[in-house]
Amino acid sequence: MPLVAHTALPTFQRLHEEGEEILSPDRASHQSIRELHIGLLNIMPDAALEATERQFFRLVGACNQIAQFHVHPFTIAGLERSPQALAHIQQYYESFEQIKQDGLDALIISGANVTHDHLQEEDFWRPLTEVFEWATQNVTSVLCSCLATHAFIQHCYGVERTRLPAKRWGVFSHKVVDRQHPLVAEINTRFDVPHSRFNEVFQRDMETHGLKVLVTSESAGVHLAVSPDGFRIVFFQGHPEYDDISLLKEYKREVLRYYNGERDDYPPYPEHYFDNEVQQLLAEYTEHVKEAKLGNCPLQAMPEQQIIEHLDITWRDSAKAVFNNWLGKVYQITNEDRRLPFMDGINPDNPLDL
Repeated sequence: MPLVAHTALPTFQRLHEEGEEILSPDRASHQSIRELHIGLLNIMPDAALEATERQFFRLVGACNQIAQFHVHPFTIAGLERSPQALAHIQQYYESFEQIKQDGLDALIISGANVTHDHLQEEDFWRPLTEVFEWATQNVTSVLCSCLATHAFIQHCYGVERTRLPAKRWGVFSHKVVDRQHPLVAEINTRFDVPHSRFNEVFQRDMETHGLKVLVTSESAGVHLAVSPDGFRIVFFQGHPEYDDISLLKEYKREVLRYYNGERDDYPPYPEHYFDNEVQQLLAEYTEHVKEAKLGNCPLQAMPEQQIIEHLDITWRDSAKAVFNNWLGKVYQITNEDRRLPFMDGINPDNPLDL
């Protein structure tokens, strides 16, 4: 069922323009369909704030369960924001205090950029762990993305992520290793997932603490795992929410950082993402960037439109399927009162009766 535009958040209009079905509150009120209230804790930096909204809203809206999805974006203290981003948050986001008062059926926590070697040194660490503590007691299921996965595992299991020798960056093939779990039901046994991270929590550390690994990659590590109870916490290390151009935007930012002297080496390509024609285009552009930097000359624009024509999105269907399964199970076991996590008779230690 579609998303309900219960606020004036511009993301609703943007998704409508992209062809997504968005219900007005008036139309939604005339449907005899249950509401599900999904929180989105958005802790991405300003440049990705609204794109992250669209990416996760799109996946929620693609679910075909018989429910109306009300998505509630909010954020936390400890994140540096521009005046424009603060204005957007103040106008369209809810406060965590309001979220706690009203309750949620499910919660998505985005990734974030960090500035310290250890997560507990970040200014947002304490506010983030407060959300963790509340959600584990009051929300049916929490889905953590990338850094949120690392933070949750560190906070709850004492496992600190490991710095990788190089950035794990690109689109990687993954295999379903637990085909019986409901989150991966009716999904291809092998599918792609984008990754973009410098750190990792390894499979052996997850399994040592009772986490159940569902999807993994020989070259990119674990993508999808769940908490020992099988459902209360869902962990992503990859970024299935990414658009087809997300990695291109990241690559462009890294090229500009090189040109501006913010990094010494020219950025490598994201793995398994650019085809041969794009690599040829970018090889020519690389020479231009290096010459422009050396000669202190203006930089020509990257040929993005030519590149975009060659970009494929090979992960969207599997991402939609996982979200569909996740929210379908939330629908089956959550309490009709969104301030309570489960309907009567559900075992919190094994909510899916696995």
